Amino acid sequence: MSNARFADVNGQHIFYSVHGAGKPLILLHGGVNPDCFGSNLDELAKGRQVIAVHLQGHGRTPDTDRPLRCETMGDDIAALIGHLKLGKADVMGYSLGSFVALQTAIRHPDVVDRLVLLAARMRQDDAYPEVVAAFHQLEANAAMIGGSVKASPLGQTYPDVDWTNLFRKLGELTTRNFDWSADIAKLKARTLLIFADADYIRAEPMIEFWKTLGGGQRDAGIDGSLRPANQFAIVPNATHYTLAVDPMVPEIVGRFFGSK
Repeated sequence: MSNARFADVNGQHIFYSVHGAGKPLILLHGGVNPDCFGSNLDELAKGRQVIAVHLQGHGRTPDTDRPLRCETMGDDIAALIGHLKLGKADVMGYSLGSFVALQTAIRHPDVVDRLVLLAARMRQDDAYPEVVAAFHQLEANAAMIGGSVKASPLGQTYPDVDWTNLFRKLGELTTRNFDWSADIAKLKARTLLIFADADYIRAEPMIEFWKTLGGGQRDAGIDGSLRPANQFAIVPNATHYTLAVDPMVPEIVGRFFGSK
């Protein structure tokens, strides 16, 4: 892979690949699978320079003894933007990557221009109860799940990943209670929220997230001049597990980046 590179920041040896040319877009994958965007990565790279990062312990970025935390991984992304001398970059993340993107914008507003969040939550209990319950089983089942993934095509693509340890760390991360609503209300970056219509997140928190960003307050007016700066989309006939590869996503994202 000629576009494959590493950056040493914050004590991490971070892998990233560069696709296309144009304004930089940092692309952050969901948990477990660094290739979760599939062919949408190439679609996003039409007219953009997409910098696809492997988060700590995922893919070709080795793990360290540091716990998995969205905050410290957000610091990694800000440090990477600085390392690459990008100034400000657009940042887009899905699922786990959306939390890291969000923390990058919260903790380092000076390096984030526009922000795209696919299936992001403000709070731990915004997910359906059965999803939260599954998070609580992840650490205990790490060896079983990790062994299964190791034997899968994904495991063969990334043989250096310690899958059991990754699931153990993801289990520990996903059971941590959080509420980022106060920080989200102060976000400076123009933000696009994208959800699946059958996502793992309850419908009410999706709307609350949108309202926290200033949306859903009033009619935009005949000329649209009163519409909020941030945007909100729900992809039909999609689930949390198909959202990142849904062909509508690059179109929605392109419209957001092209808007004034």
